[in-house]
Amino acid sequence: MNHIEAVILDWAGTVVDYGSVAPTTIFVEAFKQAYDFDISLAEARVPMGMGKWDHIKTLGQLPSVDKRWQAKFGQAMTDGIVDEIYQTFMPLQKAKVAQHATPINGALDTISWLKAQQIKVGSCSGYPREVMEILVPEAAKQGYTPDYWVASDDTIGSRPGPWMALENVQKLGINDVANCIKFDDSAPGITEGLRAGMWTVGLAVTGNAIGLTEAEWRDLSAQQQSLLREKAYSELFQAGAHFVVDSLADAIPVIQQIMAKRARHLRP
Repeated sequence: MNHIEAVILDWAGTVVDYGSVAPTTIFVEAFKQAYDFDISLAEARVPMGMGKWDHIKTLGQLPSVDKRWQAKFGQAMTDGIVDEIYQTFMPLQKAKVAQHATPINGALDTISWLKAQQIKVGSCSGYPREVMEILVPEAAKQGYTPDYWVASDDTIGSRPGPWMALENVQKLGINDVANCIKFDDSAPGITEGLRAGMWTVGLAVTGNAIGLTEAEWRDLSAQQQSLLREKAYSELFQAGAHFVVDSLADAIPVIQQIMAKRARHLRP
């Protein structure tokens, strides 16, 4: 009973979409189209990992955004306004997500290793089901087929709550949440895993914490990479991650460490 039974993987920035680019740019565009209101990419990334409706609402509550919004519209953002921006966001996101379904280098190798160890591969995302129904088959065409997936609107709540992770536990038939590892590139996703009672591993370089495409990352100097990596590691450790690595490609040694801990009856 004391062995790793499953990993629960996030999608954008973890397995596909290096830099978690697809959702971020769409938030900026949705605010602009719906209300002619400008938000920065940095602001759009702050709530990353949450369900997209919750993401928009949280964006509107950021002090910098709220101040500008009230100066322009004379009131704070209401749930009705969030609904309107979300309705603008959805078709934009659905049109974009298939372009970012390519697995991140090395991710499929790690997933193949997991399956060879008879470790199940679950997954969940901040994307709602109507987006996931586009992303999942596109990723499958390129070799990524998890054993199960959950969308942000499939459960009673999304991140940072534990529900999507626990839905994987139920559907995959896991005996003990301590036998699961949650991988994510965002703080809400790490919190999700912790609240579900799982080991958590943050992914620093390929995800939201740095937010650069692979080409943009490679164009940086070694010193620039080092500074950004250090900041990303710090953010994910502060979120509570038990371990942090650059990418899923680097995860096997950490998985083996956790396997050894479970063999000694240790829990997260």
